[in-house]
Amino acid sequence: MQEHDLSYVRMEMINAQTAPERDRGVVRWLRTNLFATPIDTVLTLLAILLLAYTLPNFLRWAFVDSVWTGANREVCATVSQGGIQPDGWSGACWAFVNAKFAQFMYGRYPVFERWRVDYTAIAFVVLLVPLLIPRIPFKAINAALFFLVFPIAAYFLLVGGHFGLRYVPTSLWGGLLVTMVLSFVAIVISLPMGILLALGRRSKLPVIKMISVIIIETVRGVPLVSVLFMASVMLPLFLPAGMTFDRFLRALVGLSIFASAYMAEVVRGGLQAIPKGQYEGASSLGLGYWQSMRLIVLPQALKLVIPGIVNTFIGLFKDTSLVYIIGMFDLLGIVRQNFADASWASPQTPMSGLIFAGFVFWMFCFGMSRYSIFMERRLDTGHKK
Repeated sequence: MQEHDLSYVRMEMINAQTAPERDRGVVRWLRTNLFATPIDTVLTLLAILLLAYTLPNFLRWAFVDSVWTGANREVCATVSQGGIQPDGWSGACWAFVNAKFAQFMYGRYPVFERWRVDYTAIAFVVLLVPLLIPRIPFKAINAALFFLVFPIAAYFLLVGGHFGLRYVPTSLWGGLLVTMVLSFVAIVISLPMGILLALGRRSKLPVIKMISVIIIETVRGVPLVSVLFMASVMLPLFLPAGMTFDRFLRALVGLSIFASAYMAEVVRGGLQAIPKGQYEGASSLGLGYWQSMRLIVLPQALKLVIPGIVNTFIGLFKDTSLVYIIGMFDLLGIVRQNFADASWASPQTPMSGLIFAGFVFWMFCFGMSRYSIFMERRLDTGHKK
């Protein structure tokens, strides 16, 4: 009987077998993401039909029939005095973008001083990239240089007036320079201010809680345009006679306050998601309020709301285009301003300029989105590093 039982015991392991062809590679990805259910299949087919209908015409307009170089509108005009041009060309006018590219980047910043903007951008990238890569050492030194030293150096480089540098007023700034400065400073300010407002709203001290609630709800209850108008027009009314702020600084204050209020609600959601046992565990260890927040609660809360934080950053980056309403010209504003240039007036000019501006905004927003996904996976406690 014992020998009979042993005949059913496997003495050797089965050799590893390859997965079925349909369960791996491109086929598996297509089945999982595009054809998982009948509804997914229908939506995928509709999307393919839509792309097949629109994409060829767009590619022809954007690349095949487009004009890339030229001195004025004549290279982009689709209609001449005699009617439609003989070749029937009606493609994108990238020659307009090429001719105005420097303005789109620098605004009216003096030509012979634009090297200062270039050096500032290079320093920004050199300090930011190592800060975003987790395994690069000396993070503390890198963060100190990026958040403390770089803003001061960038101010002296861009504004000038010291160390032999020519003074360049912010009224001459424009284009991507204004977009980057406004968004970067507002992002850096809004995160710590949002954390403080969120903690204040959850505070047990009535006065601090009331002040935080009033600030958050008041700012979130009005559109950004109103905040910018208040910062630009009404703020000088509350200042002593003869005292004023630069218009660029007013816009910066308005954007920072607006983003801080929304960031506060994002952070508050993360704080509420932390189990009560985490707070009790910090108290049992003898940690004070600020120690428990800094070491235990906030790291967990911020990790939970990374998508919301990045979403606020992306929204802030795009909302910088609203400063056009108060007379400042960011990337989108200066593109629109150049539509009035009679030497480049053509039916294709507005669409070409707007697509260029949209593509630049998309690149930055997409980069922030992908990095947030990377950080979510890295900080996920269940993710294998």
